[in-house]
Amino acid sequence: MPISRREMCALLPAIFPLAAQLQALGQDNSLPSGAFSFDKAPMHVANNNAQIRLMMRGKLATGEALEVHETTLPPGGAPTATTHHHPHSEMWLIREGTIELTVNDKHYRLEPGSVGFVRSNEEHGIRNVGTAPALYFVVAVGPGAELQE
Repeated sequence: MPISRREMCALLPAIFPLAAQLQALGQDNSLPSGAFSFDKAPMHVANNNAQIRLMMRGKLATGEALEVHETTLPPGGAPTATTHHHPHSEMWLIREGTIELTVNDKHYRLEPGSVGFVRSNEEHGIRNVGTAPALYFVVAVGPGAELQE
């Protein structure tokens, strides 16, 4: 059964996005495998004197956004002024110091070796409740993780 020009034109709006997706499948813009050196990771100081070192940021081959950074947070410090939420999930891996993680008004004490986790869109915040600087890694996965600071 032949297709008319009118029918072909009606299909074009559906064909162009499909063609773009097929072309994107042939391109791999995901993070490469390998090592990400601590010494080469860029570091900046946030307004609250937190030192943040960006270890890696980008997209996984499966499409999820990923960002990993290390933070050194001074005693009493918090990386953000208030609790907040966002579409991506976050995980904190505590190396040194004592952190209090607040998720939906519930408080969790995290000490060296502890892991904290907050899933997408839950209200959360962290602060250093210890007397020494806290050192931890943050792993953010999901929408917008590759854009965060």
